Amino acid sequence: MRLPSKVKFFDEKMKFAFEELEHSTTENKQLFKFLNQAFENLEENAFAGIQIPKKQIPKEFFKKYRVDNCWKYNLPSAWRLLYTVSRDQIFVLSIVLEWNKHKEYDRKFKYKGR
Repeated sequence: MRLPSKVKFFDEKMKFAFEELEHSTTENKQLFKFLNQAFENLEENAFAGIQIPKKQIPKEFFKKYRVDNCWKYNLPSAWRLLYTVSRDQIFVLSIVLEWNKHKEYDRKFKYKGR
């Protein structure tokens, strides 16, 4: 199922961190490009990522972001984009929560032996 969405950031701090990537080191500029491509794909389809089972969503996400679903979008160079899908009356929103290196993502979601 394809579901177009609008990509939003969880808060202004997250948006600022994303914008800063464009004007920083080469690695971060590359991450900026990866994220932009992911955002374009999410605008075409909110379900472009992989849904994380509810039992694996870290408790801190329920507290910090007040989400009941979490999706992972695999980026190049072992980065992971974490987002939630929500409705805002008329629009479906893909709300960016975090982006992490693969190892940090594995630790946060308690994946072992990967």
